[in-house]
Amino acid sequence: MSDMNAFRGAVTAWAAGGSGDRACELAGRLSVRTVVLLEGLSDAAAVGALATRDGRDLAAEGVCVLPMGGAMNVGRFSALLGPRGLGLRLTGLCDEGELGYYERGWQRAGAGGDGVFVCAADLEDELIRALGVERVTELVREQGDFRSLRTFLRQPAQRGRDAGQQLRRFLGTKKGRKIRYGRVLVEALGRERAPAPLDGLLAAL
Repeated sequence: MSDMNAFRGAVTAWAAGGSGDRACELAGRLSVRTVVLLEGLSDAAAVGALATRDGRDLAAEGVCVLPMGGAMNVGRFSALLGPRGLGLRLTGLCDEGELGYYERGWQRAGAGGDGVFVCAADLEDELIRALGVERVTELVREQGDFRSLRTFLRQPAQRGRDAGQQLRRFLGTKKGRKIRYGRVLVEALGRERAPAPLDGLLAAL
């Protein structure tokens, strides 16, 4: 386990009610300066892929990318890690519908009102719109999931949804798929600019 992974694990255990001693010790030893609070693993995969594309080592820069297991946990994590806790700078990426959780978490942590980058629906929606439906469908084919996609599209619930919405729903239908495609879709951007929320987050780090 890398040192930054150890820090993530220590913070998660602390947020679950354990001791914060290990997290505090690792934060000092690793010179952690910023924490990126994300809803889940698919967001972390996308942020990590974009940083790698841009030749950045976030851990070496003192940046911890931390998936929280749901936006409702942001209050607990921000209180532990922000200005009133470990004193780290807080940033985050969230869906528009989750912004209220982040705003309340930032306020509770004494972190001010900035540092949160908002996706219109969610990050997958942003990436699908950036790449286009045709390109994302090609990527689904390349990943060996096209037969599953065709089966999914025959479901009555998908009638009336546009192609972008259908793809977004499809990515969330199987455990682990959103995580894999978080990386795949970002890598497919090549050197093109990432969606504004993701681009803004990385630029702010």
